[in-house]
Amino acid sequence: MNRAIQIVLSVVSTGLCAIACATDGSRSTPSPTAMGDDAADKAAAQAALERSWAAKEITAPAEAPKTGSTTRVGGDLKVESNLDGETWRSGRCLIEAPLPEGYPAPTPPGAIELKTYPIVRRAEVSARGSTMVGMNFAFWPLFNHIKSRDIAMTSPVEMDYRGMEADGNPYQLDESKGEWTMSFLYRQREQGPEGKDGRVVVRDNAQVTVLSVGVMGPYGIGRVNEGLPMLEAWLKAHPEWERAGDVRAFSYNGPQVRNATKWSEVQLPVKRVAQPASDPSSTK
Repeated sequence: MNRAIQIVLSVVSTGLCAIACATDGSRSTPSPTAMGDDAADKAAAQAALERSWAAKEITAPAEAPKTGSTTRVGGDLKVESNLDGETWRSGRCLIEAPLPEGYPAPTPPGAIELKTYPIVRRAEVSARGSTMVGMNFAFWPLFNHIKSRDIAMTSPVEMDYRGMEADGNPYQLDESKGEWTMSFLYRQREQGPEGKDGRVVVRDNAQVTVLSVGVMGPYGIGRVNEGLPMLEAWLKAHPEWERAGDVRAFSYNGPQVRNATKWSEVQLPVKRVAQPASDPSSTK
């Protein structure tokens, strides 16, 4: 089994199983003992986010980034993601498996970015209810699919959440509602055809522009629900952009990475608000 598949296997079979630590508000944050010195780092990142929202440190761009590109729009303005061979690094966080071709750089923890993703071929399994309980339902068909086709998988594992917004709060998820999709990504679309393979559906996911916040900590709905208010705050501060789709989450690490430094992203599809046509008579 190649290294990329081993990492993806770890991410889903155990890394996403850390959802047990974060399926509700009472367990969404690691204990002080588990966090250790990382508590100060997380507090500093949160403070940087709040300062950028209040001060509007960056003017939101007038248009979406080009496909495969990223624009920093808030949060920590100095933190970086750097590529070392095929390993992405940001501080103590790292991603060992390669991203699909054409994917923009991962958003570093503490930063908020606009980024445009290209069309990507995905192997998907969809389900309802608890993502923790349904993990095996989705994981094994996906793993068997790539194994049978000798496809080296990439990172991240993508999770899409449809219709899962909590009552009265579109920026919090409720696992008792809607459905979710877990996806493994082809590095290249030419690696295999679209179509059905048992419970797995292989299809191309459309190009999309997203607002993304990089986060650290155990994976799961609790982590997603921590990231969403950051995106909500940015959108409120920049009304020229609006939400245009359902919540997505990217998980980059497996169990070999301790919970405190697991790297993920919480994303919302967005679009530029259409500007009203100017009235020619107003210039006369």
